[in-house]
This record gives sequence, C-alpha cells and structure tokens, in this order.
Amino acid sequence: MSVLATKHSWRAIALVSVVVFTYATVLVKLSRDWWSDENYSHGLLVPFIIGYVLWSQRAKFATERARPSVLLGGLAVALALFALWTGVAGAELYTQRMSLVLLVAGVVVYFGGFAFLRLILVPLILLVLAIPIPAIVFNKIAFPLQLFASRVAVWSMTVVGIPVLRQGNVIEMKPLNSFTTKKLEVVEACSGIRSMMTLITLAVVFAYFTHPRSDDSSMPRGRLRTYGFLRSSIIVLSAVPIAILTNAARVSGTGILSHYYGTGVADGFFHSFSGWAIYVVAFLMLFGIGWILDRFKPRLPKTVQKQNKVMDEHSSSERVVATAGSVVPAEGIE
Repeated sequence: MSVLATKHSWRAIALVSVVVFTYATVLVKLSRDWWSDENYSHGLLVPFIIGYVLWSQRAKFATERARPSVLLGGLAVALALFALWTGVAGAELYTQRMSLVLLVAGVVVYFGGFAFLRLILVPLILLVLAIPIPAIVFNKIAFPLQLFASRVAVWSMTVVGIPVLRQGNVIEMKPLNSFTTKKLEVVEACSGIRSMMTLITLAVVFAYFTHPRSDDSSMPRGRLRTYGFLRSSIIVLSAVPIAILTNAARVSGTGILSHYYGTGVADGFFHSFSGWAIYVVAFLMLFGIGWILDRFKPRLPKTVQKQNKVMDEHSSSERVVATAGSVVPAEGIE
C-alpha cells in the first residue's frame, strides 16, 4: 500500500470516528427504535444493504475523479450541525437524525464533489426511509389508511352478503351462529403504513439492483438513462398503492373469516401468517411491474444491430487469418 493510500485511509477513519462520536446518542436511540418499533424493524437490515451497495460500487469510487466543492459542502455540513444542535435543544429526534443524512451528503460533496454524491444517493435514500417519521405526521397518515381499510372491508363483506356496520375504524358484525354482535377494530397496526414503509424500501432496493445497465458503447444511452429513471420511479411509486390495496385485502379477508370462524382469527395464527403472506404478494406485484416495464426497454435500432453484426463477423475473420498466419507448416521446419 502506498504512502498516499495510507494517508487517505487514516483520514477517512478519523473522519468516520468524529462523525460517530458526534452522533453516538442519535445512533443508539435510532437502533433502539429499529429494535422496538415494528413499523421500522426493516431498519435493522438497512445498514447491511447500504454497506453492500457501497462495496458493489467500489470500482466506481476508485475511478471517479474527485471534484471537491468546498463552499457547498461546507455549507451543508454547517447546516447539518446547526440542525443537530436545534434538534437536541428542542428534543426533536427526527431533526437530529435527518441532520446525519445532511452531514454525510455535505462531507461527500466537500471532499469528492457531486459525482460522489450521485454514487451514494441510493444509500442516502435508504437511510432516510429507515428514519421514523414524527408521531404527528405518522398519525396523519395512519388514521386515513385505517378508515380506507375499514371501508374496503365493509364493502367486501357486503358483496358476499355479510351484514355489517361501520363506525369510523370499528366494524360491527354478527358472527355466524352467534347471538351477539362483535366489534372488529382496524387498529393502527392494521393501517398498512408498516407494510408501506417496508415495501417502499424493498422497491428502492429492487429498482437499484435491476436498474438497466449497458456496456455496449453503441447503445443509445440517453434513451436508456431516461428509461431507467422512469422505470425506477414507477416501481418505487407503485409500492404505495400496492401496500394500501394489499393491506385492505388483508383486512377484508380477516373480516370475512371473522364472520364464519369468530373474531378470534384477528388475533391468532391467521393474523401473523396473513401479514407475511401480504409481503410476499406485494413483492411479487412489484416484480411483475418491473417485468412489464422491461418489455419496453429501449433496444438498438436494426441498422445499428446489422452494423454490429458485420463488425463482429469481420473481427472474427481477422482473428482466424491472424491465427492461421502464425502457424508454421511442419515440412518447413529444418
């Protein structure tokens, strides 16, 4: 290892150590939330996914030319530290955690420039998705989803002929062979926001690792990049309606089964099993959307394909001639 490489390694280690020391409390609380809050339990896997993404791009980091932006990078770092101080003073965890994302982006721009920032854009997005949003925003999103799921469940049960009454997010029904009505409440955990956050994270990972890439210099890269951006955007955005609809289907199935087998199915094995089943179905739907979009992947024009074919045949014939010319006949050896 050269002296320059060793110097850069020690500089990186020192910088990471300073960041970890500054955000030690923030990182500890964030890891606790990942462990205890089921809505963000996918955050436990995010650091490993980020590490793999960065490792897979190590060749690009090595070949990319650094173009530091001291002014903009330093401004981002200053804003991040100010946000950290503000979050600590106001006891606002979300501000403290988002300041870490801004700090990482600022440091990268300060030392490497925006080209390096582009390389770590996906890891930064994954980190943002793993940060729990404020409770007031969470409730603003969760409660409408609860109402939507309960409405869909009531509609589904009415379609199959089950008498049901809805009061907000509470479904009142009379199970089969029962003389009393039972209440089935669509609680916050059944709102679908948990599956939505996880599915959006999976959609980002899926879109990144299946992003169209081409090593062919004759490929129309402008069209390919446009298609790749649109494809990734559609996959990530489609995760929201997929999560909402699959969760509504889960609540509907729970309501229908509660009519025939009692409301105990809402808290038993079916409740846990249906949660995992919904994740699988939702991911398969994401996979299906990606497969459909790949049918529209831009391809080489026919004229370019013919030119490439002729060039390949010409190069192959040249290799054959060169190989034949290098062979000396046996009778010519003395």
